[in-house]
Amino acid sequence: MASDNSTLSGFSDSEAQEFHKLFIQGFVIFMVIAIIAHFLAWMWRPWIPGPQGYASLSDVGQAVSTFIPMIS
Repeated sequence: MASDNSTLSGFSDSEAQEFHKLFIQGFVIFMVIAIIAHFLAWMWRPWIPGPQGYASLSDVGQAVSTFIPMIS
């Protein structure tokens, strides 16, 4: 019969606490990186439009049509 101290994971209490500590540290590091990445993406191209709406890409089309003859 199984002993009363056994856990589902098979870790002892000290091993489980060490694993939990490392898991939480990794999760916090991941979240900090994700928050920084989202902040940088927001600074590059905001997700919520301003008063004039989203930035228009019509200028990009004009620039491309200007440079295409130079490439050909």
